Amino acid sequence: MTTQGFDRKLSAILSADVAGYSRLMSADEEATVRTLTAYRALIEELAIRHKGRIVDSPGDNILVEFVSVVHAVECGFAFQAALITENAKLPDDRRMQFRIGINLGDVLQEGPRIYGDGVNIAARMESLAAAGGICISGVVYDQIENKLAFGCEYLGEQKVKNIITPIRVYKIWEDPSKPGCRGKARLVRPPKRIAPVAVVLILGFMAGGIWLFDLPRKSANPPLESGDARPSATHAAARASIAVLPFKNLSGDKEQEYFSDGLTDDIITDLSKFHELLVIASEAVFKYKLQADRIERIGKEMDVRYVLEGSVQKADEKVRINVRLVDTVSHNLVWTERYVRDLQNIFELQNEIVQMIVSNLAVNLSSAERSRVRPKTDNLAAYDYLLKGYSFHHERTLAANIKATEMFEQAISLDPGYAAAYIGLGKVEYEKVIFGWTEFPEKTLDRAREFAQKALSLDDADAAGHHLLARTFAAQAEYEKALSELQRAIELNPNDADSYEARGWIMLWSGNTGAAIDSLRFALRLGSKQKTALLHLGTAYFLKGKYDDAIQTLEHGLHQWPDLSGYHIILSAAYAQTGRMDAAARAAQSAQRLEPFFDLEDYGRAFRNPMDRQKIINGLRKAFVLVSGK
Repeated sequence: MTTQGFDRKLSAILSADVAGYSRLMSADEEATVRTLTAYRALIEELAIRHKGRIVDSPGDNILVEFVSVVHAVECGFAFQAALITENAKLPDDRRMQFRIGINLGDVLQEGPRIYGDGVNIAARMESLAAAGGICISGVVYDQIENKLAFGCEYLGEQKVKNIITPIRVYKIWEDPSKPGCRGKARLVRPPKRIAPVAVVLILGFMAGGIWLFDLPRKSANPPLESGDARPSATHAAARASIAVLPFKNLSGDKEQEYFSDGLTDDIITDLSKFHELLVIASEAVFKYKLQADRIERIGKEMDVRYVLEGSVQKADEKVRINVRLVDTVSHNLVWTERYVRDLQNIFELQNEIVQMIVSNLAVNLSSAERSRVRPKTDNLAAYDYLLKGYSFHHERTLAANIKATEMFEQAISLDPGYAAAYIGLGKVEYEKVIFGWTEFPEKTLDRAREFAQKALSLDDADAAGHHLLARTFAAQAEYEKALSELQRAIELNPNDADSYEARGWIMLWSGNTGAAIDSLRFALRLGSKQKTALLHLGTAYFLKGKYDDAIQTLEHGLHQWPDLSGYHIILSAAYAQTGRMDAAARAAQSAQRLEPFFDLEDYGRAFRNPMDRQKIINGLRKAFVLVSGK
């Protein structure tokens, strides 16, 4: 899975060459070389200033690598501006103009040289630029549109040499007052070439809410029917509830934080597999990592009976773990233990801790549940790489995504049968699609699906593999397949908050609003922190005509994520339907501020039931007429 002899990394690449170089050389070779040498020195100085390096400069071409795409674009602007000043000192027929292309992509490095499609696409962008101009790829535009102010013109998808898939191309310039798009105003919409996977934009990770229901739908499919999407209320109430707080890292080494976090995650995952337990999701408990709240207060906030806390110290091939299980109602210490074991026995120790917890909670385990709590690998080094991979993955940055990939690949190289590592690779590929870190989203999504399928071929009882596979199906609007995989994930992990949340929004779009409400409420009970969980639940209440419940839910979400436009949009409709017209107008104004191109008549195309879409549009019309005046 790795390329022998090379290092792989993600880089921002600037490629520049001289427009009309042959003409200049034929007219005066020596003068041309002197000017080119001076201009090379200029761009090298600017590159260093913008944290870049000159990779190569054959002939009239200059190749520059940057750690940041923002730095690359800023350097390009600075170079073209400096050339205007320098060229003004030369006769008209001796002026030297450069064309610049910029791309962000994966490259192979061998010594100081870099190779690969990331470089090739930058060169193709350069060939499309005018003399004195800059062209960038779509992935560059996606990264800088909200970070820099610039003028631009979308040139459409271009088929370029030696690249199979057409590339989105933008012409950009530094003066944002010129016609075209601006990074901060987003005056030109991205093209809709990735409509089949556009749905991934709402899977709970994106900051924008305009795309929530503005997606293609398969009108031929009827609303999906399903039974209750959660355990019965009686059964859920009878389950022993527990939150596992992040284990403290006592090693004195911040670099070991990934190990204590990974141990916490693993214990939560193992406990979640038991049907008689209600286990709060890791994303909900990790907010307490740096807090010194009392156990009783945490138990009340999380609405759980039991809280497990602990510490871990890894040193000298030994691991020391202290654990305490506390009853937050009686304030009694239910169980405490201190373990000192060889590090190579960490898997057995994890299993022992989990078994002691369920034993002290008097939980009856089926043989199937017991069998699921087993080490996924017996290779400690592979496990360590897996934990490091997830530590990077949780950072949600482009650079960390690349590092996570490397860690998961290392885990697989040590244990080719490690299903969890393949799931990790699938997640980082899926993340690239969600955050726009790939120029080829369809292919990247296919890779995510392939990794999920590979993981399940190794371990079909891994709930995370079924969840990941469901996400890839949902991204292509294959809702029936997605629901089937989510059902399997929930059977294997009845406390999987993310699977309940995903099931909820798929049910919402599919017309089964009641089941959507059940599933989303249970996801939130389990501690789901997806940005759109409350938005989806509020929308479901709205469609049920429960406007007060919708408003209360949406206001709660808006308090946490005030810049998520979807909350403002649905709130404006809910306020309007309850006669709160001043509030409706304010919400509509906020929505328009966050999404200048919002078109209410084009909203909600993801709904399979046209009546659901119409209910929302009816409310939006009442709200937006207040701010548009028509």
